[in-house]
Amino acid sequence: MTREAFIEVLKRQEYPYEILGNKVVVTYRGNLYLVSLTSIPPNVVFRNTGNVELYRLTSLPPGVEFSNGGGVFFSDLTSLPSGVEFRNGEGVSLNSLTSLPPGVVFNNSGSVYLGSLIGGYFDEEEEDIEGIDPKRLLNLMIKQGVFER
Repeated sequence: MTREAFIEVLKRQEYPYEILGNKVVVTYRGNLYLVSLTSIPPNVVFRNTGNVELYRLTSLPPGVEFSNGGGVFFSDLTSLPSGVEFRNGEGVSLNSLTSLPPGVVFNNSGSVYLGSLIGGYFDEEEEDIEGIDPKRLLNLMIKQGVFER
């Protein structure tokens, strides 16, 4: 999807945005329902106050940032580029992801659901190691290439 086409979708759904350099920063106060999109352009920053729902995306382009206040939800996403960082305020759901390349970082609040990769949530209590933050362990495992295929 081109940047211009993405901006048209935002306008049509009345989601406010700003252009900062080469980035499109989505600033909506609430949840973003972009469930029908199959692609988005590079360099999109989600800075809305609620969830980001991108169910039909199968891959993310480089430069996408998640700094939204709620969760991030993907159903069909199978791959992430290195360098994606989740800094959103709640959980991340990656139902269909089949690998995690080094350089992906989870600094979100809430859980990380990796349905196809590990069959559930990474940081549920049964995976906790006393004294070790589950996301810190997950990020170390990603950095070491444990989830690459």
